[in-house]
Amino acid sequence: MIFDKVYELSLIKIVVLSLLLSLLSCSKTEIDDEPPVILMTEMHHFPQPCDTVYVGETFTFRATFTDNKELGAYSIDIHHNFDHHSHSTETEECELDPPKTPTENVFLFIQSYTIPDGLKTYDAEVDIEIPEGVDTGDYHFFLALTDKEGWQTIRGVGIKVLKR
Repeated sequence: MIFDKVYELSLIKIVVLSLLLSLLSCSKTEIDDEPPVILMTEMHHFPQPCDTVYVGETFTFRATFTDNKELGAYSIDIHHNFDHHSHSTETEECELDPPKTPTENVFLFIQSYTIPDGLKTYDAEVDIEIPEGVDTGDYHFFLALTDKEGWQTIRGVGIKVLKR
């Protein structure tokens, strides 16, 4: 009987000690709770709010992306703003043309890009062609950046598509 109690107490001590050791030996996993950052402040970054791109020409999108852990992917969405809808993230308001109805020649560009694994900083550069014959006017340049954990940052600016 006494032997059973001693054995039981020893077993409890071993279980408690094992639990304590396992808790102490676990390394803390750092949680990524910070969204990535889109930097568009340098002179070579493009487009800026209210910039103009031209029909039949190619422009180069440029931005710098950073994250505290690891970057994932980004996407570019360029679509018309003929109805003056808004999802701009900028404080600068662009002068808009009068509202109009888009035709079947409206310019639409939607593309996703993967950032190489392991990077915390990435200089994005994409050549985008504005085809001949597209409707000119007000457009949105919408950029979404996602890190490996799934945090996302967006940037939307108004631009003009014009003929030279």
